[in-house]
Amino acid sequence: MIFTSALVLAFAYTSTQDDRGQKATFFVVTIPAQWIPYAMLLMTFVTGGPHAAKVQATGLVAAHLHDFLTRIWPTFGGGRNLVPTPAFVKRMFQTTSATVTDRAFGTAFAPAQRTSGSATGSSGGVLPESWRNRGSGHRLGGD
Repeated sequence: MIFTSALVLAFAYTSTQDDRGQKATFFVVTIPAQWIPYAMLLMTFVTGGPHAAKVQATGLVAAHLHDFLTRIWPTFGGGRNLVPTPAFVKRMFQTTSATVTDRAFGTAFAPAQRTSGSATGSSGGVLPESWRNRGSGHRLGGD
């Protein structure tokens, strides 16, 4: 319960690192997206005091260290991933029916190809076969 604010700040830091160059609104102020965690830390300092800001800053340090050791150092420093994901966690989120392509900026998943004998019929699409002959439809409130 003590480190919940640090965890929230770590999530904010991690998610905004990919949004560089974007603008974000923090309360009523528009700032660059990568400054959001620092604005959150400043607000915690103002409203909660220096002790709460120190606790929350541990989340910022942990998120930056994790980002550096798992993404920046292996990509740009030529090193290896120093904090690998455990195998049981990879198995929990592993996809088996999709084509996986590893790229320098992340992992791309191509959806599995549908077979012609699928539940939606052989003509493809997302609608069931019973809805295919219903017509184009009309907007409500129009002529």
